[in-house]
Amino acid sequence: MKIGGFQKFSLIDYPGKISAVIFVQGCNFRCPYCHNRELVLPEYFSFSLQEEEIIEFLENRKGKIEGVVITGGEPTIFPDLPDLLLKIKRLGYYIKLDTNGSNPQMIKLLIERKLVDYIAMDVKAPLEKYRDVTFSAVDIEKIQESINIIKDSPIQHEFRTTVINGVHTYSDILKIYNLIKGSDRYVIQNFYPSENLVDKSFQTKTGFLKEELARIEKKFKNRFSSFFIRT
Repeated sequence: MKIGGFQKFSLIDYPGKISAVIFVQGCNFRCPYCHNRELVLPEYFSFSLQEEEIIEFLENRKGKIEGVVITGGEPTIFPDLPDLLLKIKRLGYYIKLDTNGSNPQMIKLLIERKLVDYIAMDVKAPLEKYRDVTFSAVDIEKIQESINIIKDSPIQHEFRTTVINGVHTYSDILKIYNLIKGSDRYVIQNFYPSENLVDKSFQTKTGFLKEELARIEKKFKNRFSSFFIRT
């Protein structure tokens, strides 16, 4: 597993818990609007942290932080992910996994082995638009399977969608709702451009207008236990 970054303290990445964040390098999607270019594109991989350094830090912070978030990149593409999570679990931490949902077998295994306490899955688009939005040959049946596994699991979870003007539509959000209906929490993340995007041409794009976000909020705020729009 390639670890490209480690944030020692966060109040926002794990809902309700003080956490540390592990960033893995490598992803099987090429979403052009992704902000983590150096974690996604191999030609930008310029550093790697040792797992032992992180475990040592976590050993010394027991009682001061509560959880560990593993994100990326895409953590589930690494076969040794369960081994790392087991080491973290043995230290007594809660674990949150951020995933694109492309590896339902890994997600199922982590849940069955009780190695995760919270899963956040990005739902990039309606299934029929997935390959266009991710610039990748996505197996959409696996995306659907991951959604179902997470929805039916006993652990806390959320689904989230980054919305981009000209890429997504209000109708897309309605279709995504039908995929994740019955889940605990849905988060809309309004896109904003940055210099670190996978595709620099997306620096000229914007998120949804305020009026469109208000329309979405009105439609969905009472359909989930927790729904909010992150701007």
